[in-house]
Amino acid sequence: MTYRAPVRDLAFTLQAVAGIDRVAATGAFPDYDADLLGAVLEAAAQFSEGVLAPLNRIGDLKGSTWADGAVSAAPGFADAYRQFAEGGWTGLSAPAHAGGQQLPKALELAAYETVHAANMAFGLCPMLSLAAIEALEAHGTPSQKDIYLSKLVSGEWTGAMVLTEPGAGSDLGALTATATPNGDGTWALHGQKIFITWGDHDATDNIVHMVLARLPDAPAGPKGISLFLASKFLLNEDGSLGARNGFRAVGVEHKLGIHASPTCVMSYEGATAELVGQPNQGLAHMFVMMNAARLAVGVEGVGIAERAYQHALAYARDRRQGRSAWTGEANAPIVDHPDVRRMLAVMKAKIAAARAICLSTGVAADLAKHAATDEDRRRWKGREDLFTPIAKAWSTDIGCEVASMGVQIHGGMGFIEETGAAQYYRDARIAPIYEGTNGIQAMDLVGRKLSQDGGQSVRDLIADMKATLAVLPRLYSGRPVEALAEGVAAVEEATAWLLERKGAADGAADVLAAADGYLKLVGDVTGGWMLALGAIHARDQLDGGQGDPAWLEGKITLYEVYAANVLDGAAGRMAAIRQGGALLERMSADVLAG
Repeated sequence: MTYRAPVRDLAFTLQAVAGIDRVAATGAFPDYDADLLGAVLEAAAQFSEGVLAPLNRIGDLKGSTWADGAVSAAPGFADAYRQFAEGGWTGLSAPAHAGGQQLPKALELAAYETVHAANMAFGLCPMLSLAAIEALEAHGTPSQKDIYLSKLVSGEWTGAMVLTEPGAGSDLGALTATATPNGDGTWALHGQKIFITWGDHDATDNIVHMVLARLPDAPAGPKGISLFLASKFLLNEDGSLGARNGFRAVGVEHKLGIHASPTCVMSYEGATAELVGQPNQGLAHMFVMMNAARLAVGVEGVGIAERAYQHALAYARDRRQGRSAWTGEANAPIVDHPDVRRMLAVMKAKIAAARAICLSTGVAADLAKHAATDEDRRRWKGREDLFTPIAKAWSTDIGCEVASMGVQIHGGMGFIEETGAAQYYRDARIAPIYEGTNGIQAMDLVGRKLSQDGGQSVRDLIADMKATLAVLPRLYSGRPVEALAEGVAAVEEATAWLLERKGAADGAADVLAAADGYLKLVGDVTGGWMLALGAIHARDQLDGGQGDPAWLEGKITLYEVYAANVLDGAAGRMAAIRQGGALLERMSADVLAG
């Protein structure tokens, strides 16, 4: 089954739901307009469909390889990357002064959805370069920007995020890699890092590693971490590549999925590095890169879900068995069986909701920088901060769920590798683990994002949802309206409860026990709200005699599917939110083992 980028859905979501026109109105993106939006999405679709998608299967079968301290990309990947860089795809939202195209972040995210859908293992490479660009733009010295930023923006070099160590997974405060002064303003890195995505490869001449390490006099824990830049090759005075730096890949991991994405074990043996930003502020600096990567991983979840959905839909339309529930046709395509139709409809609705959340986060990120007033910028920054853990966690959970449903629709054939459905399931499974597990995202949501402004960002979101609820009866009556109203009320109630427990002396365990349920509740309801916005826009277009009537009616029906299958159960998440830490405390390790 060939991949077809959902260009029309992406454009609709950007314009009708995420509100990218608000970004254009700031004047910060002088080259952007609706025509350019369409051109970028069409070009991304052409490249993803024609170049990346055909490499997906061979990448899974052959994978990247390691030998003698060097990694080789899967067959065809190096050439595809060179085409990708030549097409300017690594510079879509990068600043013009560094050679970028300075386009809205949400448009870049939409283009990259097609990349991740076509070939998730490939998409991880430039995704990390984009995150490195943001970190250097925020915290790099003028010299670092002059030397490295333009090379990353052009795609000539790639970036890698180097955090994790053996024994110090998500607990970055436990890392032990060190940086000692060389006496000339540079530092010598020592230590081993694991799980370094595209940490080494042969697709570009050079790789820029952004590395967390400790200074000799650093305090213990997360406050003693600094951020360093280490280039695979040292640079000569004229900027040309010189001798090989003192770090190398000592192996690649053998993984469940994304076989073509080299996950490297890296050894730093006195590697020459430069300090990025301030000493002992590395974790805060790295969060610029991590938050960019978290949002990008959310889009990755949307992309792999879209690919799995298209694969399952094609199979359901082709596979014939049994009698149609609607026409009575014998030997009917299984898409005419109600349960298969239900699964496909729910898959499509959840993908649309996750896409809307991710692209809306991109819009919020741009408005947080470029909105007209300080008050507006603060409000949009709050929305960006609130949405980022939801975009990452909720969307990657959807990626796994949709890919699993895709296998189910194939039946026994889905469990057979040759049909391709299993690869999407295997590939999708890493995304909820990447860039801070989804449990960590939930803890971030309730521990930091919820209370950083006293809950105002959530209250602003609830107010926006209630404004949509006031309009929704134009389109629907009964449960489609009631389900969203109940979901919004549940978010309001859960938020108040969490803020109350956060203020209580004995509330910490209750808040953490509620974190996963709360993130899923807010994700479910926010996704429904955004599909409702899309449905309202579709109705306005229909009433104005614009667009494709059948396609627009589909948007209106899609919200009803989501309301019935997702929103109707959202309020039920309150039980999990209120379960409390004491209940989980009773489920001790001995009880769990008994």
